[in-house]
Amino acid sequence: MSEQYDVIIIGAGPAGLAAAIYAGRARLSTILLEKAIPGGQILLTDWIENYPGFPEGIAPFDLIESFRKQADRFGAQTVTDEAREILRDGKGWIVRGGKADYSTRAIIIATGMAYRRLGLPNEDRLIGRGISYCATCDGPFFRDKDIAVVGGGDQALMEAIFLAKFARKVALIHRRDELRATKILQERLLANPKIELRLSAVIESILGESNLEGVTLRNVKDQTITRLDIEGLFVSVGMLPKSEIVKGLVKLTLLGEIAVDPTMASSEPGIYAAGDVIDSCPHQVATAVGSGVHAALSVDAYLATAWSEQPKVCKL
Repeated sequence: MSEQYDVIIIGAGPAGLAAAIYAGRARLSTILLEKAIPGGQILLTDWIENYPGFPEGIAPFDLIESFRKQADRFGAQTVTDEAREILRDGKGWIVRGGKADYSTRAIIIATGMAYRRLGLPNEDRLIGRGISYCATCDGPFFRDKDIAVVGGGDQALMEAIFLAKFARKVALIHRRDELRATKILQERLLANPKIELRLSAVIESILGESNLEGVTLRNVKDQTITRLDIEGLFVSVGMLPKSEIVKGLVKLTLLGEIAVDPTMASSEPGIYAAGDVIDSCPHQVATAVGSGVHAALSVDAYLATAWSEQPKVCKL
């Protein structure tokens, strides 16, 4: 640990890679720490058709690879290592990784969120083959098909209503005997003839080999088992922010997201955040990219003022 970097970006999803592009372009010495392969949650879908500039859509891996190459071009260094702890080091920070420690003047947390899963056999294998966690990402691929949404909160109902625009029929599966979403969403859901409720039901098994073919449902009251033939299953049972590394260090929301101000700054000077891990970013690739760009520009301005006697204007 001989070098002190200008900025370390933790997480190589769309937000982290966008931040790396702009930090590198600002001629900040930048490393991007990613414990696995770059991409994040968007790799759970097989096609992206709502990212601006690609009218025919683009494969998630191809989009991420373009981001990565652009970051490399501007000098941002990608390191495969897991960031495990952040420690204050005088005016700067030390990021303790699994392989090494890294010294830096500023940090951008772009660790994203993880979708809660059902934890059933076949679930992981059929992701992108009928199982999805994002209705706005994948809904249009299920036009005129029978699909289901599992969940009973606001997000689940909003996804079911959205998916009804495309699907032939939408079954909403919820383990309780009543929905817990806001009343206005319930009214809209019940008024939609394409949506049917499957209350007091849990998914017992997921059916299909190469593609989703259906699910079996268990009624929690009488324990009866029924089969539901569907080609799409949207899991909407919540998300978990990957904010463990800054728990106790920066301010988090009740949901565990990193609270940021309009400059993407956290409550701790020198630590910024972007993407799905923050409290003000819709879970979309385009908005994650925008917040990553914003965070990088803010870090550039922060370093120019906090680490230099000659302040400079945030560059575009």
